[in-house]
Amino acid sequence: SGCSHSDPFYPGPLVSPLVCSSEFSLQGDYLLGGLFSLNIALKPELQSHPVTLECRRYHFDEESYQMFQVMRFAVEEINNSTTLLPNVSLGYEIFNHCSDTLNFPSVFSFLSQNGSFPIQRNFNKYQPNVITVIGPYDSTTTITVAPFFMMDLIPMVNYGSSSYDLSNKLLYPSFLRTVPSNKDLIDIIIRIIKWFRWNWVAFIGSQDDYSQDGLSLFYQYIRENGICLAYQGMLSLESDYYATLKTIEKLKINIIVVFSSGVIVENLVRAAINHNIRDKVWIASEGWSMNKKLSQEPGIQNIGKIFGITEQFTSLPGFDQFINKTRKYSDDDEECSGCEGQSSQEKTCNQVCDNCTKLSSEEILNESPTFSFPVYAAIYSVAHALHNVLRCDSNCCNKNVLLKEVKKLNFSLNGHQIKYDINGDPPVSYAVVLWHPNTGSQVFEVVGTYATYPEIAFTINSSLILWNNDGSVPFGNCSVECKEGFQREKDRNHECCFRCKICPSNTYINYTRDPYTCVPCSTDEWSEEGSIACQRREIMYLSFTDPLSVLLLVSAACLVLLCSAITILFSYNYNTPVVKSAGGSMCFLMLVSLIMSSIGLFFFFGQPMVIQCVFRNVMFCFFYSVCLSCLAVRSFQIFCVFKMATKFPEAYKCWVKHNGQWLVITIVSVFQFILCVLWGTFRTPAPTRDESSYADQIILGCSRGNLGVLLAVVFLVALLSFLCFFFSYMCADLPKNYNEAKSITFSILFFYISWCLYFTANMISQAVYIQLLYALAQLSSLYAILLSYFIPKSYIIVFQPKKNTQAYFQTSIQNYTQNISRT
Repeated sequence: SGCSHSDPFYPGPLVSPLVCSSEFSLQGDYLLGGLFSLNIALKPELQSHPVTLECRRYHFDEESYQMFQVMRFAVEEINNSTTLLPNVSLGYEIFNHCSDTLNFPSVFSFLSQNGSFPIQRNFNKYQPNVITVIGPYDSTTTITVAPFFMMDLIPMVNYGSSSYDLSNKLLYPSFLRTVPSNKDLIDIIIRIIKWFRWNWVAFIGSQDDYSQDGLSLFYQYIRENGICLAYQGMLSLESDYYATLKTIEKLKINIIVVFSSGVIVENLVRAAINHNIRDKVWIASEGWSMNKKLSQEPGIQNIGKIFGITEQFTSLPGFDQFINKTRKYSDDDEECSGCEGQSSQEKTCNQVCDNCTKLSSEEILNESPTFSFPVYAAIYSVAHALHNVLRCDSNCCNKNVLLKEVKKLNFSLNGHQIKYDINGDPPVSYAVVLWHPNTGSQVFEVVGTYATYPEIAFTINSSLILWNNDGSVPFGNCSVECKEGFQREKDRNHECCFRCKICPSNTYINYTRDPYTCVPCSTDEWSEEGSIACQRREIMYLSFTDPLSVLLLVSAACLVLLCSAITILFSYNYNTPVVKSAGGSMCFLMLVSLIMSSIGLFFFFGQPMVIQCVFRNVMFCFFYSVCLSCLAVRSFQIFCVFKMATKFPEAYKCWVKHNGQWLVITIVSVFQFILCVLWGTFRTPAPTRDESSYADQIILGCSRGNLGVLLAVVFLVALLSFLCFFFSYMCADLPKNYNEAKSITFSILFFYISWCLYFTANMISQAVYIQLLYALAQLSSLYAILLSYFIPKSYIIVFQPKKNTQAYFQTSIQNYTQNISRT
């Protein structure tokens, strides 16, 4: 049935420690195949004829020898167990596998049956020499030899190959491993980078499947996590390591992921030491995360902080005693001296280790324990699966049944849960170690953990990390963080790189929402240049409580009171010469117009509404036009009486007969009234919000309304004022008792000055006090008429009654007539 196991390669069981037997072989009921890279052929010699590579001639790797001993220890422990595989012994056939292309005899030895390997069409019933294969260590070698075992579905339980390609069950259906894949390794590297908020990193590896697979996965992860690969380098033994480090320095990269192992890493670190590369952060992959030899390199403490990623530490009880026992036997030269001369010829190729016996127990135990437990777990996985198979069938172990049992395993081993997912990968249980090189006992300190069973958990104890200089985390980004109020501008080449640009006024930057965009403030808000928040804009309008507003309102009220008082005074003295010379009944129309115009000033204050916008302009323009029309007619009358009556008597008679003055006033008033109605009806002046003149203010005001009608209204006011000025100026030399012309001239000049000042200020500024200046211009125009025209006459009536007689006026006229006749 193919279940018996006799093999000419077996030198016999290890019956007594005094028997000179090879460490590479042990007879048992079931054989395990083991592949360990005790030697590393970095530059294999060119072969002129087909011959297997002699591994013992190349560089010896102490760490691999420790893993080799862990396998032997685990098998011995299982064979001594009374609960696991009772009455069943495990044996092993181990080979020194130092090359990925020149070590196939070991593979054929595993696949052989009774020393031969027949060519068959169907291997379903074929039972090879071993029931499973443990190893090999690196990914490239595993990918090379795995297809030989996959075609026969021989279980490969690997302890060191982490290439994610091996998780593909279509290509590697019988491959399982006790170490996480590169996918998990890259995942924790990304988590470390993100933990410290770095984003500008270099990735250095070697030219093998392990590093290439890691780089490919690294590319995928950084795209999703906002990390930029500033530099990548795949090194070989012939590479210029200093040139690589020089480029990293030039690019200002402080975070270096070294995804490699062995000589490549040693060469790189030594180059960094020799060329004084300082204060970097090195993230070591599992292959060199606890390289004790490298940690003792002189000057390594100067290159910066080194974080290693390794399997969480698990002690192997009894392993120290096992190593001490085996060293004791190998040191007995007298008993085994006869074996040395024949070892290379009597033993199978690459089952000889010349350097192994030279290692002391301390040297073996002091090697990196990174892969010790994975080897241990791999042996126990096979043992538990075989135990389950034999409970069902105690006579035979079929390789297909064994593979199914391995995949179904779920047991606890030294506090770790051993199980495999659908891809043959184990639960992740990583430790993050911080190197303390050349410090004595504790070279590697655990500062973080990452596990996926029973749930995903990642943490780093930052308090255990003592950074250099000021104790802050080293800068590991492409660009220095922008100052407050600056937005980022993306770089075209790397999305992690950016330039800083200050946010303009009326915008702000919200770093938590989007650090690349200056967000505009709302219309009711404003901000200065370089702001991180907007402020509420102040709503500005003429308030009733503002001191200047109060002053103007009091002045307007005084004007109303004065006009009212003068109206009463003139009514009481209506038949006196002063009132008659001022215009008689026309004075009352003028005073009422001044009062109504003054009332319009009160609509300038408070928050503008439509009614305020209409009346603040319409009332002044209409009533002031009425008042101007009266002044224009009055100045024209004075001019006619003293200048034109003698020259054009008929015209003067016609003017007096038809009450020309009232006719003109009526026509002008009606025309202006129509214009004001049109102004307030078509495109009515409405409240406005000036949001552009001042960043921090919103000016509430009123619109101009229909511009055409407004121009017509203004034109009529300007025309009336011009006529007043013209006729009054022509009558400037009249008698003092008829000096209305001088008063009108003064009031119109003051009117011009007030409005010129307003229009000038309006062109310079749009502040809220321009509206106050607008109201002041109106008030000044009204006060100009009151003070220059009515106050002097009121003064005569009240304080100089002697001048308010008919005789006094007649004397003044006679004197003026005599003067005219003389000239």
